[in-house]
Amino acid sequence: MGLLDDKVVLVNGGTQGVGAAVARAAVREGAVVAVSGRRPEPGEALVAELAGQGAKAMFVRADLADADQAKETVTRVVEAYGRIDCLVNAAGLTSRGTLLDTTPGLFDQHIAINLKAPFFAMQAAVADMVRRAEPGTIVNVITSSAHGGQPFLAPYVAAKAGLMGLTRNAAHAHRWDRIRINGLNIGWTATEGEDATQRAFHGAGDDWREQAAARLPMGKLGQPDEIADFVVLLLSDRSGVVTGSVIDWDQNVLGGLD
Repeated sequence: MGLLDDKVVLVNGGTQGVGAAVARAAVREGAVVAVSGRRPEPGEALVAELAGQGAKAMFVRADLADADQAKETVTRVVEAYGRIDCLVNAAGLTSRGTLLDTTPGLFDQHIAINLKAPFFAMQAAVADMVRRAEPGTIVNVITSSAHGGQPFLAPYVAAKAGLMGLTRNAAHAHRWDRIRINGLNIGWTATEGEDATQRAFHGAGDDWREQAAARLPMGKLGQPDEIADFVVLLLSDRSGVVTGSVIDWDQNVLGGLD
């Protein structure tokens, strides 16, 4: 018996990084998995990998910046498998901007990916769960920066802080439907996207991970597979009645001062 046996799981933003790690972990725990993303190459490669392990898996091509396409990811999964049991919103845009230099266009991009897409994907998933009168679980991958964050992450923080509030609001609204909704505020994590961000915005070299790890309390960055295991636990019945929780999954302690 796996933690997610026979559950239908959609991972939005699931073709790389934390999302892809969640998809792999969900399959190991017995789930049927769908992953969405803009680029078909990594999405189809991941689905082929999962299918090679005997799993049922599908790729849904979608630009999550479009709210209609975000909703359509859920629709496609329900059409393919008859229902959705679990949703993970793992997509994230981390392009830099301060309060003084962020343009309306950049701000709108962050809102679209980091807040609007999860909102409307959740709307579609919860609607299916309510229609069937069946329980379900949702996990939103947020960020520890949602508590305040760095000056160069102003639009990112604004959007992700909104997602943190939305997580609690939706959990409260649908607790009597037995739909549990939780969030994970992850810290600095070693992903393909973070590698690209460090190189593009901070001039990082090939050894940036090692340099970063040396400055962190645990001597390493967050690992996608470890985060994925935690997400799977929150999706599963083993997390019990927990809903409306936004958990700080980080090695820096909020409010702690040196």
